[in-house]
Amino acid sequence: MNVRKPLAALTATVALLAGVTGCSANSTSGVIDTKADKGLEVLGQHLTYDPNHLVNDGQPIELGYWTWGDASTDPVVSMLHEYEKIHPNVTFKISQVAWSDYWVKTPLSLKGNRNAPVLFNVHNSQDALLRPHMEAYDIDLDDLEADYTNVGTHVVDGKVDYIDSVINTGNIYYNKILWKEAGLTDADIPTTWDEFTEVAKKLTKFDGGKMVQAGFNMNGDARYDGMWQGLNYQRGTLMFDKSGTKANYDSKATRENLQFLLDLYEKDKVGSVKFGDNSEQSFGNGQTAMVYAWGALQGILDTKYPDIDYGVFPTPTFTKDVPFAYDRYNGESTPGINKHQSAEQRAVAQDVIRFLLAGDDYVRTAVKLLNSFPGKKSLQDDPEILSNPVMAAIKPRLDRLIWPGPTPSTLESSPKIAFQNVFQNHQPIAKAVAAAQAQIETDMKNSDFVSLERMYQHYDEAKQD
Repeated sequence: MNVRKPLAALTATVALLAGVTGCSANSTSGVIDTKADKGLEVLGQHLTYDPNHLVNDGQPIELGYWTWGDASTDPVVSMLHEYEKIHPNVTFKISQVAWSDYWVKTPLSLKGNRNAPVLFNVHNSQDALLRPHMEAYDIDLDDLEADYTNVGTHVVDGKVDYIDSVINTGNIYYNKILWKEAGLTDADIPTTWDEFTEVAKKLTKFDGGKMVQAGFNMNGDARYDGMWQGLNYQRGTLMFDKSGTKANYDSKATRENLQFLLDLYEKDKVGSVKFGDNSEQSFGNGQTAMVYAWGALQGILDTKYPDIDYGVFPTPTFTKDVPFAYDRYNGESTPGINKHQSAEQRAVAQDVIRFLLAGDDYVRTAVKLLNSFPGKKSLQDDPEILSNPVMAAIKPRLDRLIWPGPTPSTLESSPKIAFQNVFQNHQPIAKAVAAAQAQIETDMKNSDFVSLERMYQHYDEAKQD
């Protein structure tokens, strides 16, 4: 909904700090808010937020928010600014902590430290570290589920500590100039891997025996280690066994998919391990025609390689039939609330969360900054959002994307080693896959992780290897 008066007309004070700083539960100085009726409309549909009330009885209060991002990468930052405009007695101290330090400093600080933040950025891969310190959202679960996708995957004991603001998955990025030079048109966009292979051949160039243009490039980080899960899901194979605790990497699907990818390089000659070790850079420089990547690549290309003319199409499948799942997805998490902080701070933090989730601006900002698909249902048909090719590629596949939960990092690092052993060290596929499975089991020996694959609405269609 549109507000009746510009938010900019209200007073705002924002403190953006470079280092980790604390905050007091209540400020002794600052603006006292006496105007409960802000003249603003109620936000939201099922989950609503009425801004026409006093927060903390209108008394000045200061809250900390920790993040590894900034206003250009974390949508919460700008929304805290907006919240201060509505409730001028509230001041946020926003502290940016480097990603490498965040997962050490944040869990330690949250443990009863009076200088710890009451709000903090969450990444679901670190769920085990953060959840013991998180207060559940004081929001009706039915309202939340009515407005947002995939809420159920985050429900624990009937409550949620965070949900997905936006989600993302893999797609194929292609160079439009190279595509046209090869005589290809939109009609040639492949929907199956067999079609993809033929297109990749047309996009590959050699000078004598030397490859000078790769049709498809998987070299570097986050290519195979981000791709294997989706390929396995396409074949109907789960990442974990029925118990949800034992990894299923050493499977027929994994071996078949590795062979398929190896054939692309060694049989079909559309790529090569000798064609550099950074497919992202190669694509940006116009030397690679196609790569598999998630939405983050769009931001990288727009920033580092602004001259590249590229398009996006959905990842192909092995047949024309709808697969068990097209790919894995992952979500960008909403903020967490520190349950160890004062009752006054936690009450304001709960109000902030309701403000974020009820309106559209937070999710719209997240879509733009994170190049990810809106988790909010009311925005999933938005024409402006769907004008982005990544969003348009994700939309038709939304109900056939699966989230296995906050899987341990070994499910990416160990398969990556298997890929390197097969492609670079010429190790037999079965041996490389078995070694990776053993490493995964060793790494997960003391893990309490349980897969959420069982919550996927098409779970019963999965094959048992």
